[in-house]
Amino acid sequence: MKRVLIVHNAYQQKGGEDSVVDNEIALLKKHGHDVEHYFRHNDEIINQSKLSLLKQTVWSKKTYTEFSLLLKRVKPDVIHVHNTFPLISPSLYWAAQALNVPLVQTLHNFRLLCPQATFLRDGRVCEDCVGHATWRGVIRRCYRDSFAQSAVLSGMLTIHRSVGTYKNKINRYIALNEFCKNKYIQGGIPADKIMIKPNFAEDVGCGAEQRSGFLYVGRLSPEKGARIFVTAFSADPHGHLAVVGAGEESVYLTGITQLDLCGPLPQQEVRAYMRSSLALVLPSICYENMPMTLVEAYSSGLPVIASRLGPLCDLVEDGKTGLLFNASDADDLAKKMTWAVNNPEAMAEMGRNAREKYLAEYTPDKNYEILMNIYDEAINACPR
Repeated sequence: MKRVLIVHNAYQQKGGEDSVVDNEIALLKKHGHDVEHYFRHNDEIINQSKLSLLKQTVWSKKTYTEFSLLLKRVKPDVIHVHNTFPLISPSLYWAAQALNVPLVQTLHNFRLLCPQATFLRDGRVCEDCVGHATWRGVIRRCYRDSFAQSAVLSGMLTIHRSVGTYKNKINRYIALNEFCKNKYIQGGIPADKIMIKPNFAEDVGCGAEQRSGFLYVGRLSPEKGARIFVTAFSADPHGHLAVVGAGEESVYLTGITQLDLCGPLPQQEVRAYMRSSLALVLPSICYENMPMTLVEAYSSGLPVIASRLGPLCDLVEDGKTGLLFNASDADDLAKKMTWAVNNPEAMAEMGRNAREKYLAEYTPDKNYEILMNIYDEAINACPR
């Protein structure tokens, strides 16, 4: 049994990436692995000066020292990194290689290619920095509309690209799907280092055949397309819409008949909605790498109505496991929602197909098998 060291810089607002980390730790422990971790949390930022944080983002001496000592004490067979931004920093990769410990990095977003990590600018997809220097992201203030913060991120990427951190210090990358793998190859990561492993979800059953209403689960932020699905839902009677989540876009959801703004809910309540709804709506205007809500929906036998954009075009098989609509097009989304309401039998069939896809590709057992293969590849690629 491999001893695995998990590394993650947790976000202030817990999201899908944090859930993936928790799920993988539980999966490894279930199979008898000794799991250690090195975690930092963005709540630490509150007590730090801006200058200190900027320095840490590029190179954290604290991480290098602490992590080197941890590696000598734990002696892991493999390191699995999820997120290093902003507190852990790429100094971790150098500490791992200095002691010849195999390292795997999951690519949850596009941080290594885009300062904003989402390929989104002014409400539209932007890939101007793919395969190029990221100075455009500085001029355009892509990260949090801040010149200084964008410059730090761009500087981090530029420095570590030039010294070969991303090409030479990481033994294997995990891309969540073929689309993401191809984007990273375009961005300069060696193709032979990238392996594909999707996210997974526990099987809690597929629920009832008779379903009604629509469901949205996720942050209510601009890139998630909240305004689009509200406009589409309001355009024509669509039954009921349950919205699970919170964020700045919630102000656009108040006072709408038949719309239930639930706020954040415990996982078991979200799954209950998934087992009774007609479809999950994913109206994102940015590339969604591998939404946990989609995997959970498929597990519940729930078809998905999603933007025809990026990885979602492959994750949702139009007419088979759900429906695709033109990204950012509320009218097209409204048409698809109307069609879904008028064709419950077809939607039920799509739900059964979604469930079959889950059983074939997204179960914990299947994921564990893929993960062990990736760890073996990383170990074999690392000089001992």
